[in-house]
Amino acid sequence: MVIHRHPAAVCAGLVLAAGALAPGAAPAQPAAAGEGAMPRTAWGAPDLNGVWDFRTLTPFERPESLAGQAVFTPEEAAQYEAERLAAFEVRDDQEPADVVGNYNQFWFDPGNKVSETRQTSLVTDPPDGRVPALSADAAARQAAQRQARAGVNRHSPTAGGWVEDLGPGMFAVRCLLGFNSGPPMTPGGYNQNLQVFQTPDHVVLLNEMVHSSRVIPLDGRPHVEDGVRQWMGDSRGRWEGDTLVVETTNFLRETSFRGGVTTADLNLVERFTRVSGGTLMYQVTVDDPNAWDRPWSYQIPMVKNDQPLFEYACHEGNYGLYNILAGAVMQEAEAGGR
Repeated sequence: MVIHRHPAAVCAGLVLAAGALAPGAAPAQPAAAGEGAMPRTAWGAPDLNGVWDFRTLTPFERPESLAGQAVFTPEEAAQYEAERLAAFEVRDDQEPADVVGNYNQFWFDPGNKVSETRQTSLVTDPPDGRVPALSADAAARQAAQRQARAGVNRHSPTAGGWVEDLGPGMFAVRCLLGFNSGPPMTPGGYNQNLQVFQTPDHVVLLNEMVHSSRVIPLDGRPHVEDGVRQWMGDSRGRWEGDTLVVETTNFLRETSFRGGVTTADLNLVERFTRVSGGTLMYQVTVDDPNAWDRPWSYQIPMVKNDQPLFEYACHEGNYGLYNILAGAVMQEAEAGGR
């Protein structure tokens, strides 16, 4: 059991067969008879209720040094964990007690183990464990952004871009979307818990980060077709056997996922399968032809957490934003700008 450490100031608040990591593999399966009965709700659905922790030291993309290797051996996993934790300790020693524009290392909570599957990357398709190449349009957008933001830090606006552009970190700075809550969800930083609530007709996905929630109907209704788009998209769910499948479309624009590279045309399919009493397998397929040259997938074994969620009181958008913009005005004035 992974015990979650809730940072007081930041939170004011399965083992599977190696073949399950192969591209095109069937969705994760729940425990078979004899391995413990699948927990079920009073109405017979798989019971996904509870708090699920998705911290992991597993790299999102497979390191080049592990090319062609889908799974760590136990010894390799232990060595990789030790190296990552040693790197965090070095960073702790080097960080000053007060970091302007960021939290110091005390507040970060990356976990201390790789995933129970011992997969060498969260990305499972393509088979090399690497995110596919950007589309030509996405690559051009990123190049233009780098040029426009040369010399500007992550959380500061491009000159003149106060409304539409607060940099790659705009969602976190404005407290609109968490940097790890997506959708889709990815490990990173802190506040890496998801709470699931179920009724016969709905499921609610409540993220600890930025207290974002999705209330997802399961009654077969179609996606909204009246042009209404949302920051977290329009989610619809269904059961495929014991797997909850959530498909999300109608995004307003990019999300916080992968640094904001996605577009309003993102089509997201998330699968939630309780593969044991203590593990909820989260599998994601990402499809956005305006961002990548092919669909791709990743998976995270989420671990049952017996601790409750605490409110994440995100306030940067109320206080930090004013200071960021005031500082930008001063910088432009010093540089001779308007």
